[in-house]
Amino acid sequence: MKKIIISMFLLIMTHGYGQELNLPVFTQYLADNNFVISPTYAGIGDNLRIRVNGLTQWVGIKDAPDNQSLYADFRIADRSGVGVSLYNDKNGNTRQKGVKFSFAHHLILDYYSKQYLSFGISYNINSFRIDTQNFQPNFEAPVIDPYVTDDRAVNNSNFDAGVLYRNKGYYFSFNANNILKKEIDQFTGIEPNLLLNYQIYSGLVIPSKGDKSVEFEPSVYYQMFSSDKRSTTDINFKYRKYTGRNDSGDYYWAGVSYRFLNDQMFKPLNLGPMAGIMKSKFYFAYSYQVTINDLSGYNSGTHMITIGIDFLQGVSNCPCTKSPIH
Repeated sequence: MKKIIISMFLLIMTHGYGQELNLPVFTQYLADNNFVISPTYAGIGDNLRIRVNGLTQWVGIKDAPDNQSLYADFRIADRSGVGVSLYNDKNGNTRQKGVKFSFAHHLILDYYSKQYLSFGISYNINSFRIDTQNFQPNFEAPVIDPYVTDDRAVNNSNFDAGVLYRNKGYYFSFNANNILKKEIDQFTGIEPNLLLNYQIYSGLVIPSKGDKSVEFEPSVYYQMFSSDKRSTTDINFKYRKYTGRNDSGDYYWAGVSYRFLNDQMFKPLNLGPMAGIMKSKFYFAYSYQVTINDLSGYNSGTHMITIGIDFLQGVSNCPCTKSPIH
């Protein structure tokens, strides 16, 4: 165990160079899939969990961002978990694909008060490409640069690392993403070489006093980029209702998310409702976000669908990997 923890911190502190173009987080993590946020959640739960997301941003705007992603994680042994995530992202004439391989280890801090500590790390491989075949002459650019003759692409890799603390229904995770610096060409212009960004995700699951089948879950998600110190915050609230037998795992939920820039707290970027259902290990969720800025008059919002399945059930002997969903 000691060797595992030492290895994780050595990876965090390794000085090197890499490249990664960060993919923005929307509300995928709120579809009962915290593994989107942090590798520390890998293996928490009793099943192999698979979630597929489809996201279309700013519907109505030509060549607006469009993203598909897949997340899968499962437990190995009693206290460890592994996971993988893949994504395909299109934004105008840019194309980006990537895969993450994650590992997490979970510890018991105090058995009786249900305090747990988890460490996680991810290795990321990314491919970024400019789709030059779509470049066509127009009024502003009647001639295409003759040197742009094929699709320009670059492959890169990086690391993420995080820690997660849980105490009964309370959870707090801290993550450092894109730990390695980015290689740049000093002769082609100025660009940030530091893509490191920090994420904090914290919340509390509150059982209803009047109805034991109901839970409330307020949460906060914070992200800050080290290069220019810009940051955003999500304030979320969810209602969850369990149905069927106590051991069926069926439930439905509804919630709302509010995102803003931290230097413009009263000017939200996105605001929208969401809802989901788990039935017989099959999962479905939908999220809608209204864009509240200058683009609001040109699009009908951002839409996201999540579908998933849980299978290969295997209960762990360690409470530190108990599913947060009862």
